[in-house]
Amino acid sequence: MDRLLITGGRKLKGSIAVSGAKNSALKLMAACLLTREPLTLTNMPNLADTRFLSQLLASLGVEVYWPKGDSECRLNAAELSSTIAPYEQVRKMRASFNVLGPMLAREGHATVSLPGGCAIGARPVDLHLKAFEAMGADLKVESGYVKAAAIHGLKGATIVFPFVSVGATEHAMLAATLAKGETILENAAREPEIADLADCLNKMGAKVSGAGTSTIRIEGVESLNGTTHSVMPDRIEAGTYAMAAAAAGGDVTLEGAPVQALSAMVDALQQSGVTVDTDEGAATIRIQRNGHDLKAVNVDTQPHPGFPTDLQAQFMALMSISDGTSIIRENIFENRFMHAPELSRLGADIQVRGKEAVVKGVEKLRGAPVMATDLRASVSLVIAALAAEGETEVRRIYHLDRGFERLEEKLNGCGADIRRVSGEEE
Repeated sequence: MDRLLITGGRKLKGSIAVSGAKNSALKLMAACLLTREPLTLTNMPNLADTRFLSQLLASLGVEVYWPKGDSECRLNAAELSSTIAPYEQVRKMRASFNVLGPMLAREGHATVSLPGGCAIGARPVDLHLKAFEAMGADLKVESGYVKAAAIHGLKGATIVFPFVSVGATEHAMLAATLAKGETILENAAREPEIADLADCLNKMGAKVSGAGTSTIRIEGVESLNGTTHSVMPDRIEAGTYAMAAAAAGGDVTLEGAPVQALSAMVDALQQSGVTVDTDEGAATIRIQRNGHDLKAVNVDTQPHPGFPTDLQAQFMALMSISDGTSIIRENIFENRFMHAPELSRLGADIQVRGKEAVVKGVEKLRGAPVMATDLRASVSLVIAALAAEGETEVRRIYHLDRGFERLEEKLNGCGADIRRVSGEEE
């Protein structure tokens, strides 16, 4: 199993190109099931998660052309050979569940395994299923599978989400594109990835309006066409490298960054004393910290446009070396402080109290063996290791490979010392 060996204490200097957004790419890939014509996605991130979804789509009969290392993926779902997504495939990645809505809308039926539990909380799919029921689907949950049918097609409906859910918003939007009549999603999530999905769907002939606001309207159409769409840049990757530069110190420019989508993170970094220069026209964010101390900053994770939950672990790593005490509140997911004990192994002073973590900044972190528990937690350990004295060994980095493309290459290009090694772990 691969591990990372990171020698800390090196300032970062240079530029990093931001890859396509994982959270957007996965839902865009599922959209191929809505049309019999080819969907070509450019700026595709080469990740374990996106490659896995391509395998699942292929098992359903989708022709997938995506050469290894290529950033262009061509998906042709002219004929589906199956509408069943088995447990052995869906259990590996939660986003696989999003093939249900498109197949239900197009074929009138689908059987998809429940995604099961998650390392960062239960994250049930109840809202997804209630949305499909509102659109007229008959649903049965049996032996761990959702069996869905809409023999006469889905029908437009008004769906009011009891709380903001990115996954349910995207899934309902996908299915509603082929429903009869208008579907209105109230209390919809406003994440930039939802607007990116809507842009792609509209290029395919859908009629989606309001994406990026709390009310989304979808006027159903009889069929969708193929198109070519560029995946938006990954705001979480950009935010992660921004915090890595702030923690290690130095001068790093992020190229092709979604500047507007990162306003909450930029504000938090500036409050901490980091110099952040943004240029929305050039799509760049420059991070500078040379010698001065970091100030402690409190953050609360919130749905967009608030501080992203997917950057909470990274910010905790940064605050662990700040001057003062910061309070980080996690309002989106339960069990999302599993990185705190691992950061403590590096010398961080963190106390978790329910949804709140109290982080007392320390003068120095010191290298130690640590273990990744989930995707975002794993990269928080990399950030801490870059700022630590000595060598840190990060284990279970398959979590990292799910969401960060060429991480070592990008950071080493700015002066970091990160080596990937293979071998058995104890």
